[in-house]
Amino acid sequence: MPNHKIDPNKWIDLYSDYLFNYTITRVNDRAIAQDLVSETFLAGLKSMKNFKGEASERTWLVSILKRKVIDHYRKINSNKGKAEVRMSYNSDSETEGDWLEERVADPYDKTAEDNIENTELADAIDNCLSKLPKKQAQIFEMKTILNYETETICNELEITASNLWVIIHRARVSMASCLQNNWF
Repeated sequence: MPNHKIDPNKWIDLYSDYLFNYTITRVNDRAIAQDLVSETFLAGLKSMKNFKGEASERTWLVSILKRKVIDHYRKINSNKGKAEVRMSYNSDSETEGDWLEERVADPYDKTAEDNIENTELADAIDNCLSKLPKKQAQIFEMKTILNYETETICNELEITASNLWVIIHRARVSMASCLQNNWF
């Protein structure tokens, strides 16, 4: 793969719209999306020396942005488990109310059973992935697990986009069949 050079002077022109559109679909708030894109550019500037050129500049920035989005949701959920009290008034009397206590759902509250199930699923995926032809497994992993851009995969493996999607389709069918037979 050719060695990519970073040019932060062009980031806003080249990537801001793409990164904003990527972010707005995940946070659904313009101001937050703009902040996360700005934080991504800042983080990119700070970590330019870590850019290895293994992916395109845009892919690298998207990977930084993904972590920013995850951090955003972690920050929001840091208040999980804290009670929120609301008052709703009955129609019978305006001075009396029903106190409702709601708890924020804790997506990280996993039981031992959940952890075992996740471990079993990961093992089943690895097992099924190992049964695929080498190139099919490589492409499936790059696209589905590592979230590489289609263009990056095509350039790196010297294949066409249509060939990539045929291989991905075959890999997904094989993985689904394998998982159904070995995990469900």
